[in-house]
Amino acid sequence: MLRFYTYPKCGTCQKAKKWFEEKGVAYEAIHIVEQTPSKETLKELLENSGLELKKFFNTSGVRYRELNVKEKVATASEEELLALLASDGMLIKRPIVTDGKKVTLGFNEDVFEKEWL
Repeated sequence: MLRFYTYPKCGTCQKAKKWFEEKGVAYEAIHIVEQTPSKETLKELLENSGLELKKFFNTSGVRYRELNVKEKVATASEEELLALLASDGMLIKRPIVTDGKKVTLGFNEDVFEKEWL
């Protein structure tokens, strides 16, 4: 079953949830703020995604700007950045969907069709 890291008030997450329901795709919803992924989980997601770590940051979020994360991303180590992400679910780009092997960030209907059907 897919793990769906979501924030219920997020419009993009709502679109992804609606897509899953319309397509009949089973998933386990995990509230990304109440159950923020651990540093270890984030490291695994990063490795399985094939993406750069900076893609995991919610760059349009208020917390990202408040904490001046843009500058930290440029100079911090991977371990420091993973710890920062694990400290606050609002810093993480969402939704994150994984089957334990593949990972997608955000919602793109074409990507979801290819990866999750």
